[in-house]
Amino acid sequence: MTDATPNFVRLGDLTAPAFAEALKRNPVILLPLGSQEDHGPHQPMGDYLLAETIAERIARRAHALGAPAYVAPGLPFGVADYFGSSPGGLALSAESFRHVLDDLLHGLLRHGLTRIVILNAHGGNVPVIHQATLALRRARRVVVPSFYLWKVARQLMERRLGGAGQARFGHGAEPLLSLNLALRGDCVSAQGEPARAPGKAFGLPVSGFGTIEFQGVQVEVPVEFEAVPRAAIAAAWPEGSAELGAEVAEALVQAGAAFARLVYERAIGDYAAPPGAD
Repeated sequence: MTDATPNFVRLGDLTAPAFAEALKRNPVILLPLGSQEDHGPHQPMGDYLLAETIAERIARRAHALGAPAYVAPGLPFGVADYFGSSPGGLALSAESFRHVLDDLLHGLLRHGLTRIVILNAHGGNVPVIHQATLALRRARRVVVPSFYLWKVARQLMERRLGGAGQARFGHGAEPLLSLNLALRGDCVSAQGEPARAPGKAFGLPVSGFGTIEFQGVQVEVPVEFEAVPRAAIAAAWPEGSAELGAEVAEALVQAGAAFARLVYERAIGDYAAPPGAD
């Protein structure tokens, strides 16, 4: 089954009466959530813009598959985590993010929009999204899935690169590097990542996001991005390509649209929590 794609699939481009007409079909609402943070010296900070671009493509592809889908305005600020030390980073506390997400979800449900899919584009959002959607499931018996864009993109890219490409994956590296080269190439700098030693805490090297290495084990410590090793960025930069990004973006859009169609075609009771579920 196919359905004509409307001229506009972003709610921000529609008039209220136009969307009121579309609302009669209880369309799928895609809610992009991203971040504004340091992605290395060569990539733009706003991955929420990349998420919005992909969300619009997913909505259009879903329409073509017979599942009306519209993109809600994206939330550009993610949950505060490791990036406060970098200039230009803007984030919300977990508490603030939870309140905003709750308000957005309840605002959609108020109008009977029960087919909601979160398109998440920030790892720090994951635990709060789970808390918010689990609470909604218990209170309203509505299940809101979260489609983690970059996690899915990594899986799709790994299939293409195989084991030899593992060193290229990480924050500020793949899969965002090639996706940005393909979809936002004018915002990617030619500057690569200079060699840099990891920061230290208690005289021990920082080994990852919030960890130091002590006698072969990892100990949790509150450190930020400036202290984290960036081997993945250095490994990814020479290898990233717009061609790979375009291929993965197409596969990501296809997967997102197919999932939106699944959500649209299932009866509401099929993906709502059963009465009394906790």
